[in-house]
Amino acid sequence: MGYGNELRARIAAPGTTPLIGVYDMYSASVAAEHYDGMFVSGFGFAASYYGLPDIGFIAWPDMVAFVQRLRGAFPRHHLLVDIDDGYVDPEVACHVVEGLERIGASGVILEDQKRPRRCGHADGKQVLPLDEYLAKLEMVLQTRRDMVVVARTDATDEDDILRRAKCLAATDADVVLVDGVRSVEWIRRIRDVVDGKPLLFNQIAGGKSPRLSLSELSELGVDVAIYSTPCLFAAHQAMDSALAELRSADGRLPSFDPDRGVGVAASTRLLERNITRHHEHHGDRERVGA
Repeated sequence: MGYGNELRARIAAPGTTPLIGVYDMYSASVAAEHYDGMFVSGFGFAASYYGLPDIGFIAWPDMVAFVQRLRGAFPRHHLLVDIDDGYVDPEVACHVVEGLERIGASGVILEDQKRPRRCGHADGKQVLPLDEYLAKLEMVLQTRRDMVVVARTDATDEDDILRRAKCLAATDADVVLVDGVRSVEWIRRIRDVVDGKPLLFNQIAGGKSPRLSLSELSELGVDVAIYSTPCLFAAHQAMDSALAELRSADGRLPSFDPDRGVGVAASTRLLERNITRHHEHHGDRERVGA
């Protein structure tokens, strides 16, 4: 079974599938200890790789190279990749999808924003004419082999949200995402119009959507939940606190308790796991081939 079909089967299983947003190899290494699915967040990648906000700076070769490194270290994890608007041009979107599928991405999210684009939970978003987005989406769907494709709308007008969600559900996309959903009631309304198509919900700290547990989302009929930035924002807060403490202590490191803190040994063990995970996977494949 290919990576796309594995994710598709997981989404079809009961409950809401969580995918944790990662922004570099270290955050992915930590996330892999807790969850079996990752979301390659555009917000996080723009922040970590470029030091820039999520407004369209990502170059597709950089994203593809990152996903290739992730797949090498995490051969059994689901990898859903944010490809924004497909990097503007439909031909580029198809080229990226082909490359990502070749290296083992499980799926992609393709949005209907037009440039200049914004984070899905920011103000000022603009969307492409629906026909233009649907044509791009159809090209991507014809390009993929078994990869999961999530069709995403960033519409903000209430009538347009429902119109677009219904149209996206009528395509061969595997999952529908309406980003920036503002209430539980709107989740219900969207669930009704997508008429049985799997539904994805995006949660981001400080964003526009309500904070909901997986059990609550499951009751609402949500099939997938992506958590875009828990690693990024936690790292930001932890680094800021640690450096403020270091500065106030005149550069003296705090006392270290190996049972509670992370030091060189714990960090090395975490990273060594990426090597063994890779070898275990290839060993399994060789045994199956034999």
